[in-house]
Amino acid sequence: MTTSHGHTDSTETRAGHHHRAYLAEPIAVVGMACRFPEADGLEAFWNLLEAGESAVKEGVPGSGAGRIGQIFADGDARNEASRFAAFIDDIDQFDPSFFRISPLEAQYLDPQQRLMLEMSWKALEDAGIDPDELRGSRTGVYGGITHSDYKEVSGGIGNIASPASSLYAATGTSNSTAIGRVSYVLGLQGPAISVDTACSSSLVAVHQAISGLRQDEADLALAGGVSLILSNDVMESRANAGMLSPDGLCKTFDASANGYVRGEGCGVLALKRLRDAEADGDRIWGVILGSAVNQDGASMGLTVPSGEAQELVIRDALRRSGVSPSEVDYVEAHGTGTSVGDPLELQALASVFGKGREADDPLFIGSVKTNFGHLESASGIAALMKALVSMNHGLIPKHLNFNDPSPAIDWENLSLRVPSAATVAVWCGPRTVV
Repeated sequence: MTTSHGHTDSTETRAGHHHRAYLAEPIAVVGMACRFPEADGLEAFWNLLEAGESAVKEGVPGSGAGRIGQIFADGDARNEASRFAAFIDDIDQFDPSFFRISPLEAQYLDPQQRLMLEMSWKALEDAGIDPDELRGSRTGVYGGITHSDYKEVSGGIGNIASPASSLYAATGTSNSTAIGRVSYVLGLQGPAISVDTACSSSLVAVHQAISGLRQDEADLALAGGVSLILSNDVMESRANAGMLSPDGLCKTFDASANGYVRGEGCGVLALKRLRDAEADGDRIWGVILGSAVNQDGASMGLTVPSGEAQELVIRDALRRSGVSPSEVDYVEAHGTGTSVGDPLELQALASVFGKGREADDPLFIGSVKTNFGHLESASGIAALMKALVSMNHGLIPKHLNFNDPSPAIDWENLSLRVPSAATVAVWCGPRTVV
């Protein structure tokens, strides 16, 4: 800290060094849990990726069959792009008694809150941690969540008839409560932070969890995101805005990319400081060395990404991790499959990673959105979990819908590769992600 005269006190300097040590501390992923389309659990998730399959389906509005048939119950989907999505099954199935929730309260509970509870519990189980033993602990919960379709489809709080149902309707559809409820049910006394930064929500939640662990605000953290599609309003508005693919394919990095497909799901990581995980003898899925967050700023439009900002945030993450671009083997990209976003991201990746790489040491890039569509506030956690399970299996899964490389970059002279087939990877050093 500097005084008004520009003097730096020696005590403050030592504190600054201590703070920088926190920033550099590696974070271990000790547990994971997920429910993604046609992938209920980690094994099913990996099996779908390894097989190179897509969970995107076409529905028939007004048919009553499947979620599209239910969401557009009157058959009023005017845009063909609204017919495609990737859904998870049985979102109405929930055991409230397991979480000590009354049946009355459960009926007002947004299914996104139910999923966050279930996946948080399962992530702890995967980490070998008894959730009941965490009561009163400094365990933080950080979750990305944006939409609250359930408030609309359940009538919001307009049809409440008693103080209890009024309270449950208010808390059951609040995004902040979706994260706070995990802390409440499990008795956790670390930070509980709901994050809404649109598509980056779950990754920013992980970044916040890392910061909380490094700054000693928590000793254990649950971090992830959730997103469900329950209303036709957002689907139709995005289709009409030209954001969704009319043929139901996320053609990330392909010249024919024409929009994304909506998907849904939930993923949660259990995180510890690496030194604590090693001391506790935990099984470690991977180690996070660095993370960074920024904003596009004054780009070409409110919804248009900035390639310059993307390049900066990548360089920040690398700097904080102490990793050079040449040491990175694979990048799991945002990669939505849009004609505007993909080229900007490709150019940023090429600028950071492409120059100076040998032809026999290419950087592989892929996007899980080609398998599940865009999971919006849960998209980042799905991407991170794909990277983690891929490292543990030594295999980069096939990137789907890639036939004609985007002309946005010079593929021949830049050592970037999109794995159009499953690719065996010899990961260098410990399994680390940036």
